[in-house]
Amino acid sequence: MDKTALLYDMFKYIKDRNVIFIAAIIIGLGLPQAGAWSKNIMLAALAVVMTLSTTAVPNDFFRCPRRLIQPAAAGIILSYLLLGGLLVGLAYLFVIDENIKIGFVLVAAVPPAVAVIPFTGILKGNVSYTLAATVSAYLAALFIMPLTFFLFIAEEFSQIGKLTEVIVLLIILPLVLSRIILYFDWREKIDKFRGVVTDWGFFIVLYTLIALNRDLIFARPELLLPVVLIIFGAIFVLGFFVEKAGVLLGRDRAEITSWVLLSTLKNQGIAGGLAVTLFPEEAALPSALYTAFMIFYFMWLDFRRKK
Repeated sequence: MDKTALLYDMFKYIKDRNVIFIAAIIIGLGLPQAGAWSKNIMLAALAVVMTLSTTAVPNDFFRCPRRLIQPAAAGIILSYLLLGGLLVGLAYLFVIDENIKIGFVLVAAVPPAVAVIPFTGILKGNVSYTLAATVSAYLAALFIMPLTFFLFIAEEFSQIGKLTEVIVLLIILPLVLSRIILYFDWREKIDKFRGVVTDWGFFIVLYTLIALNRDLIFARPELLLPVVLIIFGAIFVLGFFVEKAGVLLGRDRAEITSWVLLSTLKNQGIAGGLAVTLFPEEAALPSALYTAFMIFYFMWLDFRRKK
C-alpha cells in the first residue's frame, strides 16, 4: 500500500463517528491521565457542538406553530416523562450510591441528544418531526432542568448560580450564536467541517467522562451492574416497546423511528458536563455509560435497517 492510500485510509477513520466514539472509550480506560485536564475544556467543547448542531434549525422554524404541536408534545412526553421518569424511578429503586442517583437525575433532566436529528436522517425517519420535537424539548429544558434539580437534588445542591451559568452556556448561548450564523449566511461554509468538529467535540466529552470514572469502574465493579442494567433497559428495552406501541397505534415507519430515538437518546454530554462541574465525579458515571450504550444502540438500529 502506497503512502497516499495509507493517508486516505487514516483520514477516513478519523472522520468515522463510530471509530471516534469507540476510541474515546478505549483511550479513556487505558490512558485516563489527561482527563483531569480535559474536564476544563469539556463545557467549551460542548458549547461548540451545541452551536454547530442548532444551525440545523432554520430561522423560520416557528412561523407555523400549528404544525409543531404534535411533535412538540411527543418530544417532551417521550424524552422527559417516559424516558426521564423511567431513569429516575429505576435509579431510586436499585441504586444505593447517592452521587450515582444524582447522575441519573441529571440524565433524566436534560433534553434529547443532538444526534437524534442526524440519526433520524440516517435511519430514514421523519426528520422534520424529530427536529420539531427536539427543538421543543430544548426550549422546555429551560424550565424542566431547574424544576428537576429543585425536586430531586435540592438538599445536595446549593450552586443555583452555577447551574444557571451552565444552562446559559450549553442551551441559550448556542441558540443565539446559531441564529447569528444563519443571519450572516455562514451555514454552507460551516457545513464543510461541522460533522468532524461535532464528532471530535463529543470525543472530548466522552473521553473525559470515561477517564474521570476509570478508577471507579475498575475499583468498584459492584456499582456498575445496576447502572448497566438500568441504562440497557432505558435504551434497548424501552426502544423495543416504543417501536411496538407505534406499530399498534398505526404510525408509519418514519414516525416510529423518530419516536424510538426521542425516547431513548439523551444529551448525556450536558448531563456529564453538569455532573463534572457541579458534583463529585461519581455523578458522571451514568452519563459515561449512557454514551457508550447510545453508540452501540445506534449501530444496532443501523444494522437492522440495512438488513
